Amino acid sequence: MSLFVNRIRFFSYIAGVLHTQQFEPLCGNCRAFVNTTLKMREEIDLFEAEHSGELPSCPAALRDMLDNARNSIAAITLQADAPGQKKAGNCLMPEGICFVKYSKKLLDSVG
Repeated sequence: MSLFVNRIRFFSYIAGVLHTQQFEPLCGNCRAFVNTTLKMREEIDLFEAEHSGELPSCPAALRDMLDNARNSIAAITLQADAPGQKKAGNCLMPEGICFVKYSKKLLDSVG
């Protein structure tokens, strides 16, 4: 499967993660969540700019997937002054483990 298609699939995946985690009491109110959401908004914009010639001719299902991901991530309301929940002592996940940041790391593997 092409890198192009995998990136769109990733954006759909991360949109689902972010949409769900925005309602989670710690993740949705965490600096990592805010930073990741902002980064994914930028990444989608960059992807669309870089592939503006390819997107119109790609299958409608992929365009819809990307549109849905963009719209879902754009609709997330972010807490401007969100603390880092681990640093605040609230998140008890093991060191180096963050649901949101771990999901974002998949982007490195996808390309």
